[in-house]
Amino acid sequence: MTFSPADADKILSHNFAPWVLALGLTVQETGERHAVLRLPWSDELARDGGGLSGQAMMAAADTATVIAISAARGAYGPMTTVQQSTSFQRPVVGADVIIRVRVTKLGKRMAFADITLTPEGSDDPAATASTVYALLG
Repeated sequence: MTFSPADADKILSHNFAPWVLALGLTVQETGERHAVLRLPWSDELARDGGGLSGQAMMAAADTATVIAISAARGAYGPMTTVQQSTSFQRPVVGADVIIRVRVTKLGKRMAFADITLTPEGSDDPAATASTVYALLG
């Protein structure tokens, strides 16, 4: 079953809280076990000192994982975050963030993913994360 970025954008618009939608995430790519999303730079998401808020990046990584798992499953289904671990490596200032999610294991009841958050135009990640999801339906 083909799962397109347009399908993923519908998942975003129909299944997430208004504050998540306010992040402005867009789906750039979907594949069999991955997704790529963009978190646009916004001064509203910056913290003291001008760097992108870690909370915004964590929410973006969590949301992007839902898209990647949906792509791996071929459709959206109820799921919930069980665990997320994020390591911040450097600040993001004035740049969009490219979020690459790779589903590393997709079981019947659990899914695992690795996420890399990289400022656009850079090869060095600003943060990495890993997530575990319970698949509810």
